[in-house]
Amino acid sequence: MPLNKSLRTTLLTLTWLPVLYTFTNHGYQPYQIKGSSMTPAFNPGTSSTTRDIVLVQKFDIKSRNDSIAKGDIIMFRSPLDPEKLLTKRVIGVNGDHVHPRSPRYPKSEVKIPRNHLWVEGDNSFHSVDSNEFGPISKGLVVGKVVMVLWPPSRLGQDLTRSI
Repeated sequence: MPLNKSLRTTLLTLTWLPVLYTFTNHGYQPYQIKGSSMTPAFNPGTSSTTRDIVLVQKFDIKSRNDSIAKGDIIMFRSPLDPEKLLTKRVIGVNGDHVHPRSPRYPKSEVKIPRNHLWVEGDNSFHSVDSNEFGPISKGLVVGKVVMVLWPPSRLGQDLTRSI
């Protein structure tokens, strides 16, 4: 009898693995934010061991034009290194005119092309963003950060900022 019960528990657990896989790859997934480019929104502490964990919404991001707006924080694949995930705030969307913060950027004003975004880190001194690589394609977007999960003192913190 104990073998049947443990086998049943194992099979029941295994049946939930596809559900969990689908949920984290296509629904919501927690991610750890590293670095200081988004301080003070993320990792506001002075300790290098402080790392926020956020919840990223992955579904319905690329299907609608209005799913990503100015002020949203997104996670995307770096155009310079696709293996690397970056987290930045959206400053400009399709058709907007943006003035880059970096004097090294070749233009003083950029019109954001169709299906592209201009992204910048909140901490401009420690951020590699559109001021370095220009507008990013929406195809690089992995998801939109919807809330801070860790540390508990910042759970549900408002992440929006008017642009």
